[in-house]
Amino acid sequence: MAVALNTLVEEADRYLASSRIADYCPNGLQVEGAPQVMRIVSGVSASQALLDAAVEADADLVLVHHGYFWKGENPCITGMKQRRLKTLLKHDISLLAYHLPLDLHPEVGNNVQLARQLDITVEGPLDPDNPKTVGLVGSLSEPMTPRDFARKVQEVMGREPLLVESEQMIRRVGWCTGGGQGYIDQAVLAGVDLYLSGEASEQTFHSARENGISFIAAGHHATERYGVQALGDYLARRFALEHIFIDCPNPI
Repeated sequence: MAVALNTLVEEADRYLASSRIADYCPNGLQVEGAPQVMRIVSGVSASQALLDAAVEADADLVLVHHGYFWKGENPCITGMKQRRLKTLLKHDISLLAYHLPLDLHPEVGNNVQLARQLDITVEGPLDPDNPKTVGLVGSLSEPMTPRDFARKVQEVMGREPLLVESEQMIRRVGWCTGGGQGYIDQAVLAGVDLYLSGEASEQTFHSARENGISFIAAGHHATERYGVQALGDYLARRFALEHIFIDCPNPI
C-alpha cells in the first residue's frame, strides 16, 4: 500500500509532538520527494552511505535521527551537502528527521528504547524538576558489578564500551544516548551508581572518579540505533508500509 507523504509527515509530527520541542535543527520533513510513500528506509544519520543504500533499496522516504540544516552550520549547498541533497532530489526521495523529539518520546524515544535493550526499568527523568530533560534514571532487577554491566552493554551494542569503574555495585543507572556526557553532574545529583552515554569528554573521567560513580561511553551511533527503528516500525504499522532499517557502522 501507499500513503500520501503529507499524511505520513503529519502523523509523525503529531506522534512526536515535534512542534512543541525547541531544537538545534528543523524537525520533520527536511527534503520533499515523491508525493506517495510505500517504502521507508531508516538509519541513524543521513550520511551518503545511507542515502546510497536507500536508493539501492528503492526507498521513497529516508527517516533519520540526525538530518541536516543544523543551527550555526554553513547554509551554502556545496561539497558534501550538495552531493547528499542531489542524491535525494535526483531519486525523488524524501528526508524525514527528528532529533530531540526522538530522544524524548516515552515510547519510541532513543532513551526509552535503550533501556529496553539493557533491561533497565525506567523510573523517571534524570532531573526530577524538569520532565523535559533529555536523559532518564532507572534501576536494574539485580545488582551487577560495573564490569558485568559493561559486558552486557557490549553484548547489546556489539562493540566494547569505555568503562570508568568505581568500587560500588550497580543498582541505579542514569543515561542519555548520543552526546549526553555533559549530564553526568545531574546523574550524580540523582544518586546513580553508573551513568551511561554515547560519548565521553576529558572531564567526564574526573567527574566519575571524584564523585565515586562508574561511567560508560557506549558510542553515539550505537546508543541511538533503536529509536529510529521503533519510529519506522510505528509508521509502517500505522500505514501498512514496508520499513527497512539500515545500519551504516560508525565507531564514534
